[in-house]
Amino acid sequence: MKVNGIGPVEPVTSYNKTSKTSSLGGKERSDSINVSDEALKSAEMIRVAEEVRSAPDIRMDRVAEIKAKLEDPNYIDDTVMGAVADSLMNLFGV
Repeated sequence: MKVNGIGPVEPVTSYNKTSKTSSLGGKERSDSINVSDEALKSAEMIRVAEEVRSAPDIRMDRVAEIKAKLEDPNYIDDTVMGAVADSLMNLFGV
């Protein structure tokens, strides 16, 4: 049995032939997108939320600073005690 006319002898050769692309006449084209203000705000909120989640709950630098102040006997005086008392009274609504 003999089959004739089923296609080119080397189909890979014809498949690999490429044609030249036409030039854009010297102009360079670039892609661009437009992002809405709502999307930008949403992205900023997500970034800030991730930053807050990654931050430690206790700021050890502030704890060390306050410990050092409290160990200094000259730090605690009537002015400091009055300010602390006022803050506590405001906190409890008294």
